[in-house]
Amino acid sequence: MKIGRFLSTAAAAGASAALCLFFLLISAHSQDRPPFAAPLHSLQPSGEEKLLLEYANRERAAAGLQPLKWNDALAAAAREHARVMVRENVLTHQATGELSLEQRAARAGATFSVIAENVAIGPDAESIHDGWMHSPGHRRNILNPAVTAVGIATLRGSDGIFAVQDFSRLVAALSLGQQEERVVSLLKQTALLRASVSEDARKTCGMDRGYAGASALYVIRFEVADLDKLPDELLQKIRSRRYQNAAVGACSESDTAGFTRYRIAVLLN
Repeated sequence: MKIGRFLSTAAAAGASAALCLFFLLISAHSQDRPPFAAPLHSLQPSGEEKLLLEYANRERAAAGLQPLKWNDALAAAAREHARVMVRENVLTHQATGELSLEQRAARAGATFSVIAENVAIGPDAESIHDGWMHSPGHRRNILNPAVTAVGIATLRGSDGIFAVQDFSRLVAALSLGQQEERVVSLLKQTALLRASVSEDARKTCGMDRGYAGASALYVIRFEVADLDKLPDELLQKIRSRRYQNAAVGACSESDTAGFTRYRIAVLLN
């Protein structure tokens, strides 16, 4: 069996393939999003890439998790990084002069609230997957219930097959109007009499404190990655039945290299 190196951001260990992992939640700092780049070549997965996807989803099924969906943008980012590792003959998450993981994914067109990466060098897909599953950090990435999509790349280099798995929780690229429509729809399912979009709520959304307009009995601003439910605090206020009307406004959240969250304000009266 071909023996390689194991690397991790937390620790190093020996096994049958060289591995490295990376995981990111929402970044705390802001930076400009790189321009979109078209995929480097066909995004149809190769045989080895299909195997790594199959192996990952088999593990997730055994753990009672939803399967990962193949994502072309993540695959483009993974293949770009695999090409760099093969060219430099180095196992890393960011080579000298290379964009970071979140920047690579954003440049390829992905929008996300969570992103993570496994990389490895090994003789074949089975050995690489086995190494990942026997490394706690890599295993956590594969079995992370917060991620929903993956892009995988494998390229042969002088020391074996370089493999990249880029995981993310994708976020829909909704316009401000679409965000407001979703929140209004959720509010109309509650005990409120009326819910609508207002300019005062839009202005309030962009403020750090206070609110715009003549009056508001209750104001909430929140940032979320999914607009599938209202914040518990807001729902508790509505259940008190002290309020009859809601005004909704969305505003742009600071762009941070692909990380996407929706910023919403709701004014209750």
